[in-house]
Amino acid sequence: MSEKSDRYETAVTRYLEAWNTREPEALAKAVAAAWTTDGRYTDPLADVGGREQIAAVIAAAHEQFPGFAFRLLGTVDGHHDTARFGWELVAEADGSAPVAGFDVVVLDEEDRIRSVHGFLDRVPG
Repeated sequence: MSEKSDRYETAVTRYLEAWNTREPEALAKAVAAAWTTDGRYTDPLADVGGREQIAAVIAAAHEQFPGFAFRLLGTVDGHHDTARFGWELVAEADGSAPVAGFDVVVLDEEDRIRSVHGFLDRVPG
């Protein structure tokens, strides 16, 4: 771990805050706080660049899974400008988590996300 190890946890906290924001104006602000202006997000279902497209992917996830929230699964691990972590998409009603994944993020010098490489480990049938 670097001497600035909390940078990874802070970046992932901002990332999850963005993913858990539903209101459009607040979502735009949360994405701006987490990503660089030219940030990228790639997973098996999306490959987008720029804050507006990232916000659209997040909004689409909330449309597909209303009443769900993303939460950290385990701990954040990082070195240099790269961090990895697991997450779950949890139903606020009953705590079930039908979706889980694993993301790798690359940070810039201001600890904003340059890129996300996401993997889906568990998806509904």
